[in-house]
Amino acid sequence: MAIIGAGLDLGAGRRGVDMGPSAIRYAGLESRVRALGRDVADWGDVRAPVPEATDEGSEHARYLAQIKDVCERVAALVDDATAQRHLPLVLGGDHSIAMGTLGGMARARGAGAALWIDAHGDLNRPSTSPSGNVHGMPLAAALGAAGDEFASGVYPTPSITRAALIGIRSLDPGERDLIHELGVCVFTMNEIDRHGIERAVSEALEFLDGAAFLHLSLDMDVVDPMFAPGVGTPVRGGLSYREAHLAMELLAESNRIDSMEVVEVNPVLDRENATAELAVELVASALGARIL
Repeated sequence: MAIIGAGLDLGAGRRGVDMGPSAIRYAGLESRVRALGRDVADWGDVRAPVPEATDEGSEHARYLAQIKDVCERVAALVDDATAQRHLPLVLGGDHSIAMGTLGGMARARGAGAALWIDAHGDLNRPSTSPSGNVHGMPLAAALGAAGDEFASGVYPTPSITRAALIGIRSLDPGERDLIHELGVCVFTMNEIDRHGIERAVSEALEFLDGAAFLHLSLDMDVVDPMFAPGVGTPVRGGLSYREAHLAMELLAESNRIDSMEVVEVNPVLDRENATAELAVELVASALGARIL
């Protein structure tokens, strides 16, 4: 496994997620993964600018040029990791870094699929975003639906042809429209409450089957704030502690995940690094950790 830190917070509305990679490492990520019998190489962090010293650009997609620059550096590392037969694990940072992770995988293997486990859809476009925050747009960008300004000369756009979302409980009107337009598979918390997380994961994997790669994008705000308080955009009514672990355990059993990222850990808002510690636990479950 290759760990790649991407402490970018230009895409978010609140500061603090730039410290997410450090918090996750401090919570014992490397030792936890090694305990599972996996080799681990920490490739350090990509350099990311700070808002105070950066031109905001368009209010409809704030800091987009700088975000793309960071994502291109992430993509190059992910491509290299894949070429060396490492499973890339990218640590955020805000969710806009997913454009880089998916871009790097697509550069290595061609357009693939994404399993997006998140409270939010991240399917806004500059024309539909209420905030102009790019961390609400990366999935639309990866699907090639966010506009020409998201195109990159370093990685292909679109980088995925299919996406399945799990844990959704906060969508903007433009995101609902795009879901129907693109045929994105979505499991809201309502459906998880009714039918369970196992069914959602199973059907999502079936929907995504056959793609050139399968990427797991885990936003820690998918977990209820009771268990994951250290996120920038918490939404009540999320996955429980055990539902989150079961989702990861089912993915480990599928043996189909080719790349991963964990994003939106905000130590400034956390309680005693609890969210980063949960992130480490969930990564371990996704890599095969078991109770017995």
